[in-house]
Amino acid sequence: MSVCRIISLSIIFTLLNFSPAFAYIGPGLGLGAIGIMLGVIGTLIIAIFAILYYPIKKLIKKIKSKKKTDQNLDSKN
Repeated sequence: MSVCRIISLSIIFTLLNFSPAFAYIGPGLGLGAIGIMLGVIGTLIIAIFAILYYPIKKLIKKIKSKKKTDQNLDSKN
């Protein structure tokens, strides 16, 4: 048997052999897990906003300056 076949068969057997885990998550661990998830999601949102903020700000400033230049040219004519 090839190594790839052995690995794929072991993964398949591992995934097919499931049983319920009768576990209890207490309020302390549950609230901590929720807090961590919210923190990670919030961090990702802030990171995406921080990455996109500067280019969008620069684009808006460029559009405003172009409009102002166009208005100045129109008022001179």
